[in-house]
Amino acid sequence: MEEHENKEMTAQESLSLISETLNNSRKEITRRSGKYFLFWGALLVFFSLLTYLLWETTDNPAWNFLWFAMPAIGMPLEKFSRRKNPSERVQNDVSRINGGIWATFGIFACVMSLLSFILVEFADGLIGLFRSIAAVVGLTPAIILLFGMAESISGVVLKNWTVRIAGLVTGIGGWFLYYITGAEAEQLIIFAFAGLVLVVTGLIVKYQYR
Repeated sequence: MEEHENKEMTAQESLSLISETLNNSRKEITRRSGKYFLFWGALLVFFSLLTYLLWETTDNPAWNFLWFAMPAIGMPLEKFSRRKNPSERVQNDVSRINGGIWATFGIFACVMSLLSFILVEFADGLIGLFRSIAAVVGLTPAIILLFGMAESISGVVLKNWTVRIAGLVTGIGGWFLYYITGAEAEQLIIFAFAGLVLVVTGLIVKYQYR
């Protein structure tokens, strides 16, 4: 009987240890995420304003292709930063899930953008129906909603309410802004707004885990 109780206590202690390890991992990953929220937020604001100014001054929406330069610049810089800090190269289930969430968002956003461009520029016949649907739904609000969802889900994984709320503000707030600002270059204000929210999130997270 006593031996059984000892085994039961050992199992409980093991579960407590696993739970504590996961919580510590979440806190450490969230702490590290603060600077990357700042980095990607600043990059998003920069590309939003740059694309807006070029589109507005030249009246040429082709400048939207600049968006594909953002991950091309940001990802190597982030990788270089992680390489300089050996502790940030350590991966666990929490960091892999969090990374997978943002990778999935990136894939969806890029594929949606490319398909929208192809449909608008080259589609004819019955596919014109999809073009009409895309025009009504709008690529920009769809991407901003996906962005907000990815951020909120990331907050759920990290058990951080700041990140959850920031995702909600970005997704719903950005979607609302879209229908205020309208189409053309003005819609890029939405992404500048999302970038600013990300920067503020990064600052709050860094303050929480300083």
